[in-house]
Amino acid sequence: MARYLLRRLGFLVLTLLVTSLVIFIVTQFLPGDVARVVLGREAGEAALEAFREKYGLNDPLPIQYGRWLANFVRGDWGESIAFRSEIRPVIMQRLRNSLMLAGITLLISVPLAVLLGVIAGLNENKLPDNAINILSLSVVGLPEFVTGLLLIELFSRRYRLLPPNSSIELDASFREALPMLVLPAVTATLVLLAYIARLTRAGVVEELKKAYVRTAILKGVPRRQVIVRHVLRNALLPTITVIAISFGWLISGLIVIENVFNYPGLGRLLVFAIDRRDLPLMQAVTMVTVLGFALANLTADLLYAYLNPRIRLG
Repeated sequence: MARYLLRRLGFLVLTLLVTSLVIFIVTQFLPGDVARVVLGREAGEAALEAFREKYGLNDPLPIQYGRWLANFVRGDWGESIAFRSEIRPVIMQRLRNSLMLAGITLLISVPLAVLLGVIAGLNENKLPDNAINILSLSVVGLPEFVTGLLLIELFSRRYRLLPPNSSIELDASFREALPMLVLPAVTATLVLLAYIARLTRAGVVEELKKAYVRTAILKGVPRRQVIVRHVLRNALLPTITVIAISFGWLISGLIVIENVFNYPGLGRLLVFAIDRRDLPLMQAVTMVTVLGFALANLTADLLYAYLNPRIRLG
C-alpha cells in the first residue's frame, strides 16, 4: 500500500506541475492588455509602464513562470490587481465558503443517490426502477438556473421557509450560514442525483448477475448479507470516482448556482478575476481548483485500492 501511495503522490505532483505550466501559458494569451484593462483607456504610457514594471509583466515569460510557481509553493500568492490586497486571504475565505456548500451538498446527495441507485438496481425493470429513472432524468435535464429559480419561488416566495439570497457575511459561522446554504445545496444535489444514482444502479445490476452472488444465495447466505457485504462493496467502486470528481466540481464549478443565489464561492471569484483581467488572482484560483481536483482523485484512488486489493497489489 505504501508503494501505491508513493506512486499516486508522484503522479499528483507531476500533474500539478504540468497544470501550472498550462495555466500560466493560457493566462498569458488572454485577449487585451492587462495594464490597459486595469488602469483604463485614459491612462498614459508612463502609468502603464509603471504598472507593468510593478507586477513584473515586462520580464521574460520563463522568469515570470518560475517566480510565480516558486512563490505559490511558498504560500506567497501575490497581490490581487483588482482588490489591491493579498490574494491568499481572499481565496481562503472563498474556499471556506465553497467547502461548506460542497460538504452540505455531498451530505445530501451521496446517501440519497446511492440509496435510490441500490433500490433501482435491486428492482431492475420494475416499477421502482422505472420511477427512479424517470424522476432523476427529468430533474437533471433542467438547467441549473431554472432549478434554482423554481426552488426560490417555491421555498422562499411562496412558503417563506428559506432565504432566497445566499450572500453570507465574511465571518459567518457554519451555523449562521446553514439556512442560506440549503437551497444552493439542493440545487446542486438535483444536478448530481441522476449521475450517481444511475451509476450505482448499473453497478448493482452487474454484480447481481455474477456467479458468486448466485453461489452465496444457493449456499444459504441471507440475501441481505450478500447485498450489503459483497454486492455493494464492488458495485460502489465506480461511484467513488464520480463522487470525487463531483467534489472538485462543487468546489469551483458551481458558477451558475453561485450567481443565482449570490453566493460568494470560489467559482464567482474566478469569474470576477477573468472579467477584471486579474492574472495573479486568476492563476491562484485555478491552481487551488486543480489542487482540489487532484486531492479528491487521490482520495478516490486510495479508497478504490482499499476496497479492491487487486489495484494496490497490481
